[in-house]
Amino acid sequence: MPDEILTLPEVAQLLKVAQKTVYTMAQKGELPAFKVRGQWRFKRDDMETWIEQQKAAYRTDGGK
Repeated sequence: MPDEILTLPEVAQLLKVAQKTVYTMAQKGELPAFKVRGQWRFKRDDMETWIEQQKAAYRTDGGK
């Protein structure tokens, strides 16, 4: 689905981390996110790009 919007629990499930972790990362600007009436939302395309960037950074720095 183009421009699919994910909720915080959906992103937590996607990343296999706790919802609190996603919430904290979004607050700190560590994840591409935006708020709708006070609730965090995430574009699936942005999350997929972010995941690829994290993988690339991991490969670049030798996994440190």
